[in-house]
Amino acid sequence: MLYDVRTYTCRAGTIKKHLALYAEHGYAVQSRHLGKPLAYLQTETGNVNSYLHIWVYQDAADRDARRKALQKDPEWATYLSKSADAGFLISQQNTLMTEVPFFQP
Repeated sequence: MLYDVRTYTCRAGTIKKHLALYAEHGYAVQSRHLGKPLAYLQTETGNVNSYLHIWVYQDAADRDARRKALQKDPEWATYLSKSADAGFLISQQNTLMTEVPFFQP
């Protein structure tokens, strides 16, 4: 399995607005292509302007195919445009991870 861990940081005071925008315009289309995320979490302590989500794929080829389909979806393009116009995000970090041999989920 391949885990795509994505951490985003929003401008101070905008995370609720950003997550509301995503909930209304992005989550359904993204989930339609990528499947349901393993986790979608907001920071409770530390950098409270950040959140992360984890998507699970069979392998890199599966991830590539699903993400390509997502990028071709006009509904996703509309969400990305709305998100860019809002300007809430200031950083994004993506980390691809695999399970250690002794771990069986």
